Formats: sequence, structure tokens, C-alpha cells
Amino acid sequence: MNTDFDIIQEARRIFDIEIDALEKTKNSLGEDFENLVELILDCRGKVVLTGMGKPGHIATKIAATLASLGTPSFFMHPGEAMHGDLGMVEAKDVVILMSYSGESSEVTELMPVLQEIGCTTVAITGKPKSTLAKECQYHICFPEFEEACYMHLAPTSSTTALLVLGDALAVVASRAKNYTQEDFGLHHPAGALGKKLLVKVKDVMHTGDENAVVPEGSSLRNAIIEMSSKGLSMVTIVDSDNCLKGIITDGDLRRMLERGVDVYHETIDNVMTKNPKWIDSREMAVNALQVLSDNKITCMPVLDENLRVTGTLLMQDIFKAGIVR
Repeated sequence: MNTDFDIIQEARRIFDIEIDALEKTKNSLGEDFENLVELILDCRGKVVLTGMGKPGHIATKIAATLASLGTPSFFMHPGEAMHGDLGMVEAKDVVILMSYSGESSEVTELMPVLQEIGCTTVAITGKPKSTLAKECQYHICFPEFEEACYMHLAPTSSTTALLVLGDALAVVASRAKNYTQEDFGLHHPAGALGKKLLVKVKDVMHTGDENAVVPEGSSLRNAIIEMSSKGLSMVTIVDSDNCLKGIITDGDLRRMLERGVDVYHETIDNVMTKNPKWIDSREMAVNALQVLSDNKITCMPVLDENLRVTGTLLMQDIFKAGIVR
């Protein structure tokens, strides 16, 4: 084991070298990068990324980021491509080939077939006179920088620069497409973030036979039975047009019992909370959670676009939906 160097200093040296590579790459951005963004925006097919070894791993991540931010994209392994995966590539696609040397045989051997297919080809290399740079229609070339590996052999600075370049490409293209939070949520429906952007109150509320509702003028006893039978912590009181008149919560009921209210003979009109806080069924569930929290309540009635009672929303329903973790 070699310990004749300072480990922390060596680690910081690697950071410095890679930061320098990023600075040089940032400052080299120009027309070639703009052209690639335009190609992606004009693409009527998919953006296909390929690379061998470490650049291939980075290409996989870039493809995933592009797809995540609204650009249909996938990674194609160059080895598998030569054994059938090239069938996924069409003339309307943009194929981005990544190789710092521009001479990776597994990647350059794809060129004759890609040219025959007629797709748009883009090389990202560090060598402007390389085979890949010459044979592709478009080329982005990294500036000269040092690999952070102490032997200057392992892809380190070059893969970091490639990764950040890919992030810039994906984010810039996404912004140019006016990709919204709602679009992001549509592409990430299983995650908590996607649910925040997609799930509405109507998706998690209790409605129909699951909702606890009684007409105004009902006895408090009947309201309690309705609340209990539906397993909710609130019952909603409505008029003949199903418009909201008030609510009674389990907390209200406990306080009534403490005051000695006659639950068998009292009418709900005398004890209900009038003009309660309510939420529109079309509102985002995450916004409803904020309303509940701000008002220090755990439930509220839900109204439709015609201001008719359509359901009940409980705070626990929002948590169960996985919107907040």
C-alpha cells in the first residue's frame, strides 16, 4: 500500500483538475452547441446516444435525463447495435456518438450503417481530426484539458465534462420546449414529485356512497350515525340543492358532549360550523394539504365547479397517496 502522499491533498488535486476541465468546457461552448440544441428541437424521431466504456455509462445517464425532461431519447450500446439494435434507429432520429479519442472502434464501426439509414449524426469528441469527428455531420469538440487520473489514463475529467455537457444540453432543450412542471409530473407519475404535480383533490377525496352527508334540519343523532357509518371524521350538511351549509367534525362532537348537548334531540342546524373552509375538487392535492395545514384542520368538504358538495378530503388521504413523504 502506497501511503507516501497526502490523501486529502490528492483528492483536492483531482477536484481542481476536473473543475478546470469544466471551466474550459464551459468557455468553449459556442455555435456547435447551439446547432445540437436546434437539432434536438427539430428532431421528429428520437435522440439516440451511444458510446463505449466510460463514455457509454455517461451516455446512458444523458439519455435518461433528456427523456426525463421531455426529449424522447434512449441509449444504444454500440456492441449490441451491431447485432440487431440498429433496427431501433430511423432516418428521422438524431444519433449522438461519444468517444473522447474519436477512435473507439466499436463506435466508429457504426458509421457506415448510420449513414445508410440516413439519420443525423453528431460526434462529441476531444479530437477534431479523429475518425468520428470527420465522418459525422456535426461535431462538438472538447478543449484540451488534463485527465485527473494521476497516470493521465483513466477517463475522469473527460467523463465529468461529458456529463455536465449532457446536463446542459437536456436542460436547455427542455427550457426551449417550454417544458412545464405538469409535463414533468406526467413523465414521473410514480414518484412523490410526480404525484405532487398530478394528483388532484378529486383523486383522493371520499365521494358518493363513501361520503358522509346529511340534509339541513337533520337530528344530531342522525349526523353522528352517518359520520360513524362512513368511517370519516366529519359529516357535511347540505341544503336541497346540495349546496354547503356547514360541517360537524369528531372534534366538534367531543366538545358538544363535554357541554352536555342532547345528541338525541338537538338539530344539526344549531350546532354545526357554518361557512367552513372548503376546497375545489379540481385543486391540486398538495395545495389542499397546505390549506389544511395553514388552517390547522385535518378535513374539509370538497365542492365541484358548480359549488355543489361532491366529497370530503382528509389530510391522511393525501399522505396515503404518497404525495408527501
